[in-house]
Amino acid sequence: MSVTERVKVEGHLIDSGTLSGIFDHIVKASCRYEVLEFRIGRTNDQTSTAELRIHAPDEEALGELLQNLLPLGVASTDHGRAATEPAPADGVVSEDFYSTTNHPTEVRTASGWIAVTHQRMDSVIVVRDGEAVCTKLRNVRAGDRVVTGTEGIRVHPPDKERDRAHFGFMTNEVSSEKQVELAVARLVKDIGAARRDGSKILVVAGPVVVHTGGVAPLEALLSGGWVDGLLAGNALAVHDIERALYNTSLGIDAQTGEGVVDGHRNHMRAINAVRACGGIRQAVEQGVLTRGIMHRCVTENVPFVLAGSLRDDGPLPDVVTDMNEAQEAYGELLRGARVVLILSTMLHGIAVGNMLPSSVLTVCVDINPAVATKLADRGTSQAVGVVTDVGLFLSLLHQRLGANGRS
Repeated sequence: MSVTERVKVEGHLIDSGTLSGIFDHIVKASCRYEVLEFRIGRTNDQTSTAELRIHAPDEEALGELLQNLLPLGVASTDHGRAATEPAPADGVVSEDFYSTTNHPTEVRTASGWIAVTHQRMDSVIVVRDGEAVCTKLRNVRAGDRVVTGTEGIRVHPPDKERDRAHFGFMTNEVSSEKQVELAVARLVKDIGAARRDGSKILVVAGPVVVHTGGVAPLEALLSGGWVDGLLAGNALAVHDIERALYNTSLGIDAQTGEGVVDGHRNHMRAINAVRACGGIRQAVEQGVLTRGIMHRCVTENVPFVLAGSLRDDGPLPDVVTDMNEAQEAYGELLRGARVVLILSTMLHGIAVGNMLPSSVLTVCVDINPAVATKLADRGTSQAVGVVTDVGLFLSLLHQRLGANGRS
């Protein structure tokens, strides 16, 4: 005997490929579908709606299939309340817990549908005091009511952007200057919209920004009020400070591109100088650090978080070396973001992508197209890849934005 479930999905189902993806999931699960109703949007802006009846060999197969269809926006038409079970211990949940996506999600409680807050992937949903909150497993406390199963859950995946081509998304070739200009022009519009509605614009940066000549334009963007927070690791800060103090980057003269005598020591000298002052802010206040990205963050009161790793030299006193604390600090700064620029940093970029809801415009700039591809493959489906030199990208972005980000 087979079991059936009537489900519904709404969105730009045809041009986004969502409907074909749903059919593929059903067939691969050795299940069948009937299209009971299909209403196609009459214009480009209108959504389509489909109702299906799914036939599965047993309840277990049906439950697994529905779990896989939820991220595509598929939900049962016979909505019951979301089931919850108390966590048996701190950091431990029921085996049947619902694992979140990064898409906007709702759960049905006794008071009706409520939106899940702090949306991010690979978390659980805790229902407490009339609210539903995405919660990392380690932050669950014994007794928390954790959502289980798939009943009473609705997921709203983002619609496919019609103008994504303006970014040269995942282009196979290294972008020409013209292609980069098109991507920057489109990004400027999104940044302007974020600034007008008071949303945050954040930068995630790797040390390549320093090596490719991106310091000056990023400084200008910080001074112009276009950046509301910087997320990075020890390396970005160290090489930026090395350049500020000794005019070298990895021991290479920033002007001539030639190695300098004992230049290999300069990044350690930079760490030592900052440690002697007590930290980056103190180095600025004491007049030791007078230029660079980190200097500009301090003087413009732009918050920053530096997350540590096993590879770090030093590290600088400001680096958060406890990974749990670093994750929390990253997540707090990312809250309320509308635009996030990931500049030549694969590991920090993927980490940030895992913390973001899919509604956030995430632009990954890297000379290596595989970095943008990996970011999308790891679940950050909204990521837009711009394949180019990050120094060139920042220069063009600064030219387009100008210096009026606070006006």
